[in-house]
Amino acid sequence: QVSLVESGGGLVQAGGSLRLSCVASGRTFSDLGMGWFRQAPGKERSFVAAIDWKPYYAESVKGRFSISRVDAENTVYLQMNSLEPEDTGVYFCAARKVIVTHNREDYDYWGQGTQVTVSP
Repeated sequence: QVSLVESGGGLVQAGGSLRLSCVASGRTFSDLGMGWFRQAPGKERSFVAAIDWKPYYAESVKGRFSISRVDAENTVYLQMNSLEPEDTGVYFCAARKVIVTHNREDYDYWGQGTQVTVSP
C-alpha cells in the first residue's frame, strides 16, 4: 500500500506561482511512476503532468508547469508558473508501478488532493 500526501495549494492571483509537493510512503519510491491530475468543479479529473524517467505534460500546461522528483526525499513536485484562472481545481497526486500514463484509470494510489485557486 502506498500513501500519498499533497501540500502547497492555496490562493494566488493570475500570473502567480505555486509549488505543490507530494510525499509518498509504503513502497520504494524509485519503483513508482508519479502523476498529477486536477479536477475543476463540475468537471472530470484530468491529466496535468507525470514523471518516470522523464516528464510528460498536458498541452494546456506545457511551458508553464514543471514536474520533478527527488527519490531520496520520496517526493514529487509540481512547479506552476504563469497561473491562469482556468488552472483552478483540486490537484491530486497519483502513483502507479514504474511507467506513467495520461489515464487516471491506470493509477493505483491517490492522495487526498490540495486546492489551487487562481483569481483573475
